[in-house]
Amino acid sequence: MTWVLLVLAGIAVWRLAWGYPPHSHGVLTRADAAFVAAASDAMFPAGGEIPESGVEAGIPQYLDTYVATVPPRQRLLMHALFFLMEHGTVFFPAPAPRGWRRFSALSEDQQRSVLEGWRTSSLAPRRLVFMALRSLLTMGYFACPSVMRKLDLHPAAIDTPVVEADLLYPPVGRPRSEVRYGPGDLTRERPGPLGPDAAVHPDYAEGGR
Repeated sequence: MTWVLLVLAGIAVWRLAWGYPPHSHGVLTRADAAFVAAASDAMFPAGGEIPESGVEAGIPQYLDTYVATVPPRQRLLMHALFFLMEHGTVFFPAPAPRGWRRFSALSEDQQRSVLEGWRTSSLAPRRLVFMALRSLLTMGYFACPSVMRKLDLHPAAIDTPVVEADLLYPPVGRPRSEVRYGPGDLTRERPGPLGPDAAVHPDYAEGGR
């Protein structure tokens, strides 16, 4: 009996921790990062109408930063979400061969099949888990400037005028002592409406990621 438990423990350690590539970002673990990268490309594969894949659009880096900014309880839930989806193939395996492997170790076709299984499951909790994951990945994908350019949803460059309210209020979260403008800074000529050929915001111009 003892050797059986040792074998099972070894299998668990191998599945949960062995073989993940190094990860040098912030709060995501190596397992988290491997899952997010695999799920990003499975949900947003390269070569479509928008050529960037999920990884090329920077979803893993976006989520690493995003998870670091949320309260600890939400951060724990996100780690749990990634863990559940990475290892949920034990209970909801992908098509053969070896569909029980962790999500990040599956082929791309198997990964897409797993996601589709969660999306269309007859079990409402599984569908909710999929929706939570899709929301996070979609936020990261649409945070990519080149994706926004392809969709023609990039913001225009706006020369923001200084109005009377700017003389009364500081930047959000700063004290009144940090009001940045005085009467001499008021914009006398207000800009007109932006047209369809307005310049693109510099952060979203060609040459961005």
